[in-house]
Amino acid sequence: MKKSVCLGVIVAMTILVASQRAAAQTVPASGGPVDPALIEDLVAASHILAQEGVLDAFGHVSVRHPNNPVRYLMSRSVAPALMTADDVIEYDLDSNPVSANGKASFLERFIHGEIYKVRPDVNAIVHSHSPTVIPFSVSQVPLQAMFTNAGFLVAGVPVFEIRKVAGMTNLLVSNKMIGKGLAETLGDKPVALMRGHGDVVVGASIPIVTYRAIYTEINARMQLQAIGIGGPITFLAKEEGEKIDAVNNDPKNPSGGIMRPWELWKKKVMEK
Repeated sequence: MKKSVCLGVIVAMTILVASQRAAAQTVPASGGPVDPALIEDLVAASHILAQEGVLDAFGHVSVRHPNNPVRYLMSRSVAPALMTADDVIEYDLDSNPVSANGKASFLERFIHGEIYKVRPDVNAIVHSHSPTVIPFSVSQVPLQAMFTNAGFLVAGVPVFEIRKVAGMTNLLVSNKMIGKGLAETLGDKPVALMRGHGDVVVGASIPIVTYRAIYTEINARMQLQAIGIGGPITFLAKEEGEKIDAVNNDPKNPSGGIMRPWELWKKKVMEK
């Protein structure tokens, strides 16, 4: 009897160890340590976008891992204004957590992983429910570039229709299939609207994507105002927007363009 009990214990322990090893093998490897300054910028972006009314209790910001392009970093599931450095989770591009340590993940993290897969030029992503943008996602009026700071919108702003990918849903990008559909709609553009939901904004860096997310919302407000005035609207020409974007993203102009408002926004949230 004692032998059978011991044998049963040994078998149980063997199964437990084997299952633990199997679980460990399924956890993706980390991309390695990250400069704390990058994490500081990620947290700052989350707070800035909340302060500027682009994010509320929902939405999220991510950044591609600087040392491993098939990993990205994003907050745990928490209101953006409450995010801290301790909330950051690393993911692979299938949006599996590398080191969640019990932290809950955003359901819509698949937005980020699927876009990073197909856009090597993108190093930062914002998903928001930007309030003035949403009307343009459900109407026949396209969102278009109104003024200089939104010159990047001349590339075009497609609208993602989730029903074409997944039928009737709760509108959330809750799996890789829907995330892939959104990434395909975005294409090579900096912004895509999500019908009845919000938008996704991409950029080469955290400052750039933060700038674009804020000025997409401001541009939407201005366009609604212009529509209210009535009459034809003179939008930016494609060539004008491209020239504006080139100046804003010029690395030889570190004190101007996008970095000027970024430094101001960051200072405001860091002083709180």
